[in-house]
Amino acid sequence: MAELYPLKFDSILKERVWGGHSLSERFNKKTGKQGKIGESWEISAVYDNISVVSNGFLQGNNLEELIEVYMGDLIGDAIYEKFGKEFPLLIKLIEAKQDLSIQVHPENELAKKRHKAYGKTEMWYILESDNARIYSGFKDDVTKESYIEAIKDGSVASLLNVETAKAGDAFFTPAGRVHSIGGGIVLIEIQQTSDITYRIFDWNRTGKEQRELHTDLALDAIDFNAKGESVIRKEPILNKNVNLASCEFFSTDLLRFNKLIKKEYYLLDSFVIYICIDGDFTITCDEYSEHVKKGETVLVPAMLKEVMLNPAGETQLLEIYINEKINIL
Repeated sequence: MAELYPLKFDSILKERVWGGHSLSERFNKKTGKQGKIGESWEISAVYDNISVVSNGFLQGNNLEELIEVYMGDLIGDAIYEKFGKEFPLLIKLIEAKQDLSIQVHPENELAKKRHKAYGKTEMWYILESDNARIYSGFKDDVTKESYIEAIKDGSVASLLNVETAKAGDAFFTPAGRVHSIGGGIVLIEIQQTSDITYRIFDWNRTGKEQRELHTDLALDAIDFNAKGESVIRKEPILNKNVNLASCEFFSTDLLRFNKLIKKEYYLLDSFVIYICIDGDFTITCDEYSEHVKKGETVLVPAMLKEVMLNPAGETQLLEIYINEKINIL
């Protein structure tokens, strides 16, 4: 069996009523004649949107096919034992020119019961923000009864905690936390592999932009104790990892570097994902090298225990992996 190498994938572009054009203009996404692009799915195992390799001798193979062949060598032995052929994370770039719906995602148990799927805990890293808003959780104590009244009279947005997002901010949104992304933002979304969203309120959109609401389904999914500020602000430390968020489903670090960095993963039984958020770099493993530009994502297979990252000037990336000691055991 041929050795694995750092893998790139074709972006899967999604038109959205709230989307825009920044992903093509500033983040190297080839949108062609498509309209408002709201999402670019960078790595996906969602059943009808499975990522396809774009580099190297495995070009043209999809992610599910690779896991079927390489198993733990690609994603990690314990991760393969738990998830099988389904890659456990979904990575997106999102541009919101308008506010997204106020929504909530179910946790694993409810999602399995209703949809035979995983729940959705997620985090966002803000790439660009025009003093845009993030709605996340409730601002005060909210009962189910007061929430239902707010749904009936259209005032549910007034119940939510609102924060101003700045480039470099991160927001962690566990399943059950009511949330929305405000217009004027470009961000990276890291989440469980799930495409289940319950829309609660969609800003009274009408006509072709009107979409289905799921207020009844959402009611049992909401964590009414999820309230207060959720922003994570951590300054990067040059040439060192800074952890932004860790949970049972993923860990995300920020790395700003301006010199050659050797990464060692001998103690990690997991794939690693790099997302270049500023600058560019070359990743080298054995005899294989791959150039990674701003806006691009690369998957480092679990069997690759040493890689070299060589920046072309000061560069920033997100490093994402699963801490199997938390998640699997």
